[in-house]
Amino acid sequence: MGILEISALVFACAFGGALLGMTLRALLPEQETKDVVKLGVGLIGTMAALVLGLLVASAKGSYDTRSSELTQMAANAILLDRVLAHYGTETIQTRKLLKAAVARMIEQTWSSDGPAAGPSSLPSVAEPLFDQIQNLAPRTDAQRALQSQAESMAIALGQTRWLLFEQSGSSISTPFLVVVVFWLSILFVSFGLFAPRNWTVIVTLGVSAMSVAGAIFLILELDRPFSGVIQISPAPLTKAVAVIGK
Repeated sequence: MGILEISALVFACAFGGALLGMTLRALLPEQETKDVVKLGVGLIGTMAALVLGLLVASAKGSYDTRSSELTQMAANAILLDRVLAHYGTETIQTRKLLKAAVARMIEQTWSSDGPAAGPSSLPSVAEPLFDQIQNLAPRTDAQRALQSQAESMAIALGQTRWLLFEQSGSSISTPFLVVVVFWLSILFVSFGLFAPRNWTVIVTLGVSAMSVAGAIFLILELDRPFSGVIQISPAPLTKAVAVIGK
């Protein structure tokens, strides 16, 4: 199920719960019962608010981590290119391969399938580059030092690419999300129980339900940073492609 569908379902559960509460309002008994219901709903509302806050913080932290890893990958690619340039003219083909590898990373990461385009495609990005660096034949101590540094940096690029692949899945548990939506639905049922029946209240509850659905939409979007509306920009890697080889 897509993010928009999930958000629409959350809105339907919340707003439908509010309308259900309005329908059940006449069934509420004496005032003491209402007070107990308010206490229980207050507890649910507190838990829902805390969990929503944790979800937003977790999703935002994951988004920022992946963005930082991507920027670091771009910086490492540029630095690797400069190390190869200082090695000598023997690395011209290796630098071209590096440029092609970074361009392919962009294509794979921002494809319709995201960075999980398939593990079989990942070795084809970094391994030929590492093999070419290993096959260099340094003639001086300086070249040997540059080759060793280039090998380490190529390994770091491959590690970051595999890390992005492993992080491509959702970090939000489906049962966890279902429980939060259930709490929110109960909360909106309580709103309907104690709200008068007029259009102002109905519109307010609708806007509130839309806000809650928007929060879930934001959380899910941040949890999938390489697709959707709120996605990480490929600009760092694009700039790296423009610089590499020059």
